[in-house]
Amino acid sequence: MVFKRLLGSLGVGGPTVDTVLDPAPVRPGGTLTGQVHLQGGNADHDIEHITLELVARVEAEHGDGESEGTVVFERVTVGGGFRLGEGEHRSVPFGLTLPWETPITELYGQALGIVLGVRTELSVAGAKDKGDLDQLTVAPLAAQEHILEALGGLGFGFRSADLEYGRIGGTGQQLPFYQEIELTPAPQYAHRINEIELTFLAHPGGLEIVLEADKRGGFLSEGQDVLTRFTVGHHDMRDWNTEVDGWIRQLAEHRASYGSYGSSYAPSHDPHPYDGHGHDSHGHDGHGDGHRSSGPGIGTAVAAGAAGLAVGVVGGLVAAEVVDEVGDFFEGDDEED
Repeated sequence: MVFKRLLGSLGVGGPTVDTVLDPAPVRPGGTLTGQVHLQGGNADHDIEHITLELVARVEAEHGDGESEGTVVFERVTVGGGFRLGEGEHRSVPFGLTLPWETPITELYGQALGIVLGVRTELSVAGAKDKGDLDQLTVAPLAAQEHILEALGGLGFGFRSADLEYGRIGGTGQQLPFYQEIELTPAPQYAHRINEIELTFLAHPGGLEIVLEADKRGGFLSEGQDVLTRFTVGHHDMRDWNTEVDGWIRQLAEHRASYGSYGSSYAPSHDPHPYDGHGHDSHGHDGHGDGHRSSGPGIGTAVAAGAAGLAVGVVGGLVAAEVVDEVGDFFEGDDEED
């Protein structure tokens, strides 16, 4: 998705910017490549800098419920310091390394409902314009894919995915938000678990996996949340089905962690998540029921097949809802800038 935007601060006849990302999906920690195309206006202009921002739509919990906003989680200058002549066309290639904790947005080509974008800022003679916003697609790392495949093979279903503003205590989290993938329980665990929430925190040396189980209550007991975490290497060779099933059994039985290391954690939510971080915010009214929910509510299901995990869509309308939600985000940003 490409939006050409005239630099409003320069008026009619100013240069335009058109950023095109290379089509192949990028992975966390990988390099995003593409080109920024500039078209000169009716006069010469000094291009001071071309800066790319990675932005994400996140949810924040607070006393009044939930709200949504846009967080900038990476900012890199990729060019500048030259004069763009009248009518001149110039392309600036770039390579931008994604943070390791960048959320995944798709699995086997199916969108998960996570909204990430690349915004281009052009500074011309002291005037700045954030005039180009492109959708960013991020595929899972090998270890993330293995774990999701194992969960599908064990019978867990994909319910939703979202980005939560806050930090998970006791982890090495770097970004100001984290991704939650909500799963419906496999049949063999359905009598003990309502749902499982999965968070990946990648880093150069491997992957932290945080699991939270919403356990069902008994006749004389209330339900409870059980949390554990585990670590794996990026290139570990394991029997993933057995490994992941062991993690789930531990959650269901509420035992001490047997992973590389284990601990409980608690998400920390800033009551003013968009203050003091230099982030753009497009706030929306939050939900007052106190429950976390993904933006598109895509209701897809994860199922295992002979070739591995596949993301299936329940009903023909669901995929369109995901596309509409993503499209609305970029179109809305385009209009509000």
